[in-house]
Amino acid sequence: MRYLVTGGAGFLGAALANQLSHLGHEVRVLDDLSSGEKGNLHPAVHLTRGDVNDIPKLWSLLQDVDCVYHLAARVSVAESILYPRDYNHVNVGGTVSLMEAIRDAGVRRVVLASSGAVYGSQPAQPVPETAVPTPDSPYAVSKLAAEQYLHTIGQLWGIETVALRIFNAYGPGQNLPVSHAPVVPRFLKQAATGGSVVLFGNGQQTRDFVYVTDVVEALIRAATAARVDKQVINVGSGVETSLSGLVDVIEQLLGKSVSRIANPAKASGVSRLTGDLERAKQLLGYVPRISLAEGLRQTLAEDVRFGATAVATL
Repeated sequence: MRYLVTGGAGFLGAALANQLSHLGHEVRVLDDLSSGEKGNLHPAVHLTRGDVNDIPKLWSLLQDVDCVYHLAARVSVAESILYPRDYNHVNVGGTVSLMEAIRDAGVRRVVLASSGAVYGSQPAQPVPETAVPTPDSPYAVSKLAAEQYLHTIGQLWGIETVALRIFNAYGPGQNLPVSHAPVVPRFLKQAATGGSVVLFGNGQQTRDFVYVTDVVEALIRAATAARVDKQVINVGSGVETSLSGLVDVIEQLLGKSVSRIANPAKASGVSRLTGDLERAKQLLGYVPRISLAEGLRQTLAEDVRFGATAVATL
């Protein structure tokens, strides 16, 4: 099959593109390289540098493509609060531009990488897809709006669409910007290099941490699965882990105590968020394989930025 992966030079996009290429598919990538890197991609993957709002460029890349993976997005909750217009332009406008081009090119299916952040605060955990989203950041709003545009335009023009609501994905090579870094690589960097881990709030906020290879498997399954048209599907580990518990696992892996600094004055998002995976299991046959301890062990072992040459055995 022929695939186009937008945002395919980033952390998750490159993992997907490389795996599709490894499986023998023809893979095209569109990425503006604002956060992705050409070096993330296998040489067999064809990279085009460009903007997801560039419809003529999209038309050229979409010729004879069987399925599009739409991962091009800005992804920082904190940054979106500062720059909501940028998040709307890329995450919402980019989705609309892509769907217009797909409509004209005649692509059969589109898989959107959405986010578990669309749920916001929910009274019950784990959260099923039937829960009413209550997004609490411009990032979450933009992802929910992208889902709506995806399915609405798809319905109007006969395009098969599926949105995967991905929870806290992590793994080797994940971006670690100076500000607004994702929690897993930030904690690993601080702990493995002898620094202190800063826990905002009370440290008991919970998240659903899912290893990158599990997410890639779900994405690949979504391209060919039956009965997924116009669906939203959770993709996570299904395991609720507190931020303090995440540090506990890192300590066990490193075989040493990690200094913790509490910042109770600053909360860290919603208090609890874990995905119900029943729909993913039924529609995609998706069952996460990598535990948090194993995923963190692999990340520490494979990512040279953390300076950890060995980890303890749990």
